[in-house]
Amino acid sequence: MSQSAIAKPLESEYAPYYGQYVALVPEGKIVEILEQQLEASLALWQTIAAEQGGYRYAPDKWSIKELLGHLTDSERVFAFRVLRFGRNDAQPIEGFEQDDYIANADFDNQSLSALVKEFVAVRQATIYLLRHLPEAAWTRSGVASNNSVSVRALAYIIAGHELHHLNILRERYL
Repeated sequence: MSQSAIAKPLESEYAPYYGQYVALVPEGKIVEILEQQLEASLALWQTIAAEQGGYRYAPDKWSIKELLGHLTDSERVFAFRVLRFGRNDAQPIEGFEQDDYIANADFDNQSLSALVKEFVAVRQATIYLLRHLPEAAWTRSGVASNNSVSVRALAYIIAGHELHHLNILRERYL
């Protein structure tokens, strides 16, 4: 992995909103960080009983299952952006509305264990994609949601987005 893949992205490589996610990611090789996160988050998800999956800490908030489904959906979207921009496809990509995705996914009617398995599969696919990117791909960028973003930044956003939501899970749900 190249040095550009190891260093955190510059603030100019992503929209200001994503700074909250990038800031959560520790220094280190991002692919290794994502691998370690997978182990740690899997351990956390396995502590949650199946009957807790529908729990919401407030009536208008997502359930635990929906939060996990959101992590999986978001990672797919961000990884697709990595694929597009990493392959030097500079066509702009529109954003996605997370609440519409939740409303149309029916996560609460899936088992928590199935949602965990799906998240693991998606994370493993993300890791494979990132691990095999050519060095030049890491600094490529494109436009997503009307903002420029680099491939390197997207890898950090994936990691930080998960950390953000797992912090919420620990603080408000468990």
